[in-house]
Amino acid sequence: MRTTIELSTDHRSSLHSLAARRGLRGYSKLIQEAVDLYIQDMTAKEGNTKLLLKMRGTWNKHDANTFSKKLRGIRRNWKIA
Repeated sequence: MRTTIELSTDHRSSLHSLAARRGLRGYSKLIQEAVDLYIQDMTAKEGNTKLLLKMRGTWNKHDANTFSKKLRGIRRNWKIA
């Protein structure tokens, strides 16, 4: 199905460049791939959320606190680009 989307000049330029490097005349295939990846990612996140909600209450307070402390330590070391 055909549709219209609005792209910034930078996005359009980047898509043209990527398409040219792959030997494509346009960037429709790139948009299709991006939408596929987005749908897969969102579906996986929804599945993960449902799984986590099912597990709610399975950790005792000590285990939950231990995990929270470790997670805070990991997050302190994250590098944000």
